[in-house]
Amino acid sequence: MLHARISIDTNSVIGPVNRRLFGSFVEHLGRSVYDGIYEPGHDSADDNGFRRDVVELVKELGVTAIRYPGGNFVSGFRWEDSVGPVDRRPRRLDLAWHSTETNEVGLAEFDSWLKLIGSEMMLALNLGTRGVQEALDLLEYANLAQGTALAEQRIADGHPEPYGVQMWCLGNEMDGPWQLGHRSADDYGKLAAQTARAMRSFDPSLELVVCGSSSASMPTFGEWERTVLTHTYDEVDYISCHAYYEDRGDRGDFLASGVNMDHFIDSVTATADHVKAVRGSSKTINISFDEWNIWYNERFEKVDKLTGVDNWPVAPRLLEDQYTVTDAVVFGSLLMSLLRHADRVTSASLAQLVNVIAPIMTEPGGLAWRQTTFFPFAETSAHASGSALTVNVESETYATASYGDVPLIDSVATFDDQTGSGAIYLVNRSEHESIEVTIDLGNLSGSALAALSLWSSDPDAANTLDDPDRVGLTPNGTLRSSGATASITLPPISWTQITVSTVK
Repeated sequence: MLHARISIDTNSVIGPVNRRLFGSFVEHLGRSVYDGIYEPGHDSADDNGFRRDVVELVKELGVTAIRYPGGNFVSGFRWEDSVGPVDRRPRRLDLAWHSTETNEVGLAEFDSWLKLIGSEMMLALNLGTRGVQEALDLLEYANLAQGTALAEQRIADGHPEPYGVQMWCLGNEMDGPWQLGHRSADDYGKLAAQTARAMRSFDPSLELVVCGSSSASMPTFGEWERTVLTHTYDEVDYISCHAYYEDRGDRGDFLASGVNMDHFIDSVTATADHVKAVRGSSKTINISFDEWNIWYNERFEKVDKLTGVDNWPVAPRLLEDQYTVTDAVVFGSLLMSLLRHADRVTSASLAQLVNVIAPIMTEPGGLAWRQTTFFPFAETSAHASGSALTVNVESETYATASYGDVPLIDSVATFDDQTGSGAIYLVNRSEHESIEVTIDLGNLSGSALAALSLWSSDPDAANTLDDPDRVGLTPNGTLRSSGATASITLPPISWTQITVSTVK
């Protein structure tokens, strides 16, 4: 058996764990909304058509701020279509996903759903086919209490209280040639700055997210961030990061995906701080990692992608990836990367929430179930609080094609001084070997510990409609502790959480 060692020190603080790190994303795409959160004919549907079984799973998942309504969808979206009487809302073509949008669920309906699950709305603006005036109109409609035509329109539409949206995305992936209204960094930066200044004229306290690169592999990556922030630095609070990972046939490479996310975050942070230095600013721009997940995009491009002038279905089955144990382990390591950068990543959105590359799946008229990725997210959201801590790792390495030599063990920890509780997160990237990890608990000596692991003898095991409970979390009975030291054996390709409770 292989061996590794980690050490924990509650004084080695990275930064506070912002609850917005556990955000998600609902886009008008595929069956995310229709047949996902909303299915009026379902046995569990409430009076507004929302599936109560999905509501309960979303609450169990523990999501916070939810980004809406896109994504690529938002770059062609007319917000006016989504308000007012439902029977008067127009059907529109969604050019982003080659579908028809019915607008049956709009701003008011989504807001009422958020109240059911107890989450905050993070609203994305169309800066693809629209601009400053339309953004201001939506802001006024959503957030002004009364007294103007748009505020009174919202009241007449049946929503007397303003929505009070605090966090706004200034467009989506504007660096991508696939995006409606794609612009150069210079042109987008100017438009985003104009929009941000206008919005702050209404409310200086708004939190604004400017578009960073849609991935670190884009040819404009780095220079895009520098140019956009040069225009917008004084006007915004966040720059976005988007990253998706998939197993392309080299499982060892895939298991090391967190190394790429770490590098991505470090690069964007360095670029933002470069602009800060050039401008002589005292302000720090943080990161909104508002799209991240495992996504088998290659399968979408080759199998699922819709085409045809006369082919515009409503809520087609798109991007319904079935996640394995391996996917969930990598997913858990990506969450660990976000925690490892908690000083600068203060908001994140798992893309997406239901059916579309999602931890929750539904069948029309049937079950809702948890995918493998559900478990690391739900546990981390429930137990990672207080401050993120640096973990010193001594581990053997393995060679990867993309990232060089990578440690077999990945780890991060959190601790909350107020509650005396914490969590240690561990991933074993070895494909075949269990690893015994010795843990130096430092000033957590004597704490009560409990461990759960996600793993399977079949790393391709998944939860499906036919077998929705095949994969789950299991207590790890190898955990032992004595004073300042603990030990645990991690199965190959596994994700583990050790909860910590200090003994008073």
